[in-house]
Amino acid sequence: MSDAADASSAEFDEGRYLYCVVRADDADAEFDVEGIEDEPVRVLTEGDVGAVVHRCESLYDSDDPTTLKRWLLAHQRVTDAAADAFGTPLPVRFDTVLTGDDDTVREWLRESADGLRDALDALAGRREYRIEVRRNEDTLADRLAETDDRLGELREKKEEAGEGTGFLVGKQYEQRLEDLLREHRENEAEAVAEELARYAERVQRLGENRSASLVGAQPDDDDATSSVRFAVLAPVDNEDDIGEILDDVAAEDGVEVRFSGPWPPYSFAPELDVGATEEGSP
Repeated sequence: MSDAADASSAEFDEGRYLYCVVRADDADAEFDVEGIEDEPVRVLTEGDVGAVVHRCESLYDSDDPTTLKRWLLAHQRVTDAAADAFGTPLPVRFDTVLTGDDDTVREWLRESADGLRDALDALAGRREYRIEVRRNEDTLADRLAETDDRLGELREKKEEAGEGTGFLVGKQYEQRLEDLLREHRENEAEAVAEELARYAERVQRLGENRSASLVGAQPDDDDATSSVRFAVLAPVDNEDDIGEILDDVAAEDGVEVRFSGPWPPYSFAPELDVGATEEGSP
């Protein structure tokens, strides 16, 4: 039995590196793209489902970050090209290999056809977009000090107090500010997600990054920033509507929005089972 290759079997007689799965005609589709290390990429089909692959004899394993980045970018480039050629694909994790030959891939496609078709149909015409809302928290802190009576009072006391008292008041000010910033971030994230949901079928919050905290840490640059990140799945036709929502968000003082896509639906595609196919099957 063949299986998806892993780190314990880094070399094998023959394998097919798998980039993604697409809708394709009942004949190996033409697809003129170079893959990782300039390997020629092909689309092997079974019925109306195709696997975008290249031939390989080992996994792509390296301790060099530059090499890994180059391979990852090549993997992404092929998947993007497949999206342009065949419509929304089912992307596959980097370094996924079916051990065996072309017939192995076709058998896997036959065995998985129903699930693959369902997933491709569910994602057809939709792409993933990545959104990051970055906020200058120094700017927000000034605004909060004007609108929150307790924070404004503590700021005045901190500025007027002596060294000993000023330290204690400063800690109280920082704690109050941190509580308000946290509340604001959560409210903002919920509001942005609610707006995005008007035009996106799925909105997934990816979490929060902070380049510098206003409490107990020095910023990396002149501005303390926080960011909230989203992945959204949306019809391609809704891209402009999503962009307009983000333009409104970015219009606020101290806010920057980063919007990228369309991408293949990396965050929303199901995990593909590439195991238990029979090597060399007809």
